[in-house]
Amino acid sequence: MEFRRLGASGLRVPALSFGTATFGGKGDFFKAWGSTEAKEATRLIDVCLDHGVSMFDTADVYSAGTSEEVLGAAIKGKREKLLISTKATFPMGDGPNDFGSSRQHLLETVHGSLKRLGTDRIDLLQLHGQDYNTPVEETLSTLDQLVREGKVRYIGGSNFSGWHLMKALACADKHGFPRHVAHQVYYSLLNRDYEWELMPLGIDQGVGAVVWSPLGWGKLTGKIRRGQPAAPGTRAANIPGTGPHYDEERLYKIVDAVDLVAKETGKTFTQVALNWLLQKPTVSTVIIGARDEAQLITNIGAIGWSLTPEQVKALDAASEAPAAYPVWHQHDFPMLNEKRVWGRD
Repeated sequence: MEFRRLGASGLRVPALSFGTATFGGKGDFFKAWGSTEAKEATRLIDVCLDHGVSMFDTADVYSAGTSEEVLGAAIKGKREKLLISTKATFPMGDGPNDFGSSRQHLLETVHGSLKRLGTDRIDLLQLHGQDYNTPVEETLSTLDQLVREGKVRYIGGSNFSGWHLMKALACADKHGFPRHVAHQVYYSLLNRDYEWELMPLGIDQGVGAVVWSPLGWGKLTGKIRRGQPAAPGTRAANIPGTGPHYDEERLYKIVDAVDLVAKETGKTFTQVALNWLLQKPTVSTVIIGARDEAQLITNIGAIGWSLTPEQVKALDAASEAPAAYPVWHQHDFPMLNEKRVWGRD
């Protein structure tokens, strides 16, 4: 397994992490992802650890806390061998303070996560979304308290806009609070919006990307092709309305390009799609998921080799999409776009 720095921090994380949204299967939405229980989860985690996949990502809202409970049960006796990443901010109840990034909610939800996970610390706590209603100083001072108490070790955001993430970083620098070292982002060959503003910000500020849904909500598994819709029982079929709107012809163009590279490399469709992400700047780790051991082993096969620069360019060209303003305008002036990339070691 390759290990990379999490942004500009000193923490090293595996290039592939395991996502546990499939653990629990509580509620219609998460049931469509999977319903892995503790026994099967334990086996999947053991396989991950055997292959160096030692960071596990969850969230308090995944199956209303059940994902954290199943993960906690599955890692008993193994805590020192792995890293736990979880998320907070989204609603965990119907009360007026059961959501957001306020001091009240963060302290309550972190306490709940620690209890469900059966641990005394969270290695990476990410704010699951941006909260416009809470002053950033309140949020960061609370996270600073949690870090000082040893309950949280590193912090990050998820699904932030560029200005909101930069505001948090500037506030942290001003007051000496912990900085966001990670940003959990939606990024794949099908969805490259991350590259427009958030990637340059990550390069400049040392914020590492923790990539979620690297296969575009199940649309980049190689099972969806011209005249061949998503198969029954898959996430793409069960919850087709999730994720942003996409152009079907562009998807098929990407599928054709990935197929060609898969034949050239002798790798599977998903391995090529995942490896493309691993070639991109700021990407610290890509979250993979699996409903069973065979699928997990296949996804782990995305590591240990690299696409050639020519293959990356071919996939870039096939997946290129029109940029939003002001990104397209900035692209007209390449002399202004030189990027400083913090290194991986």
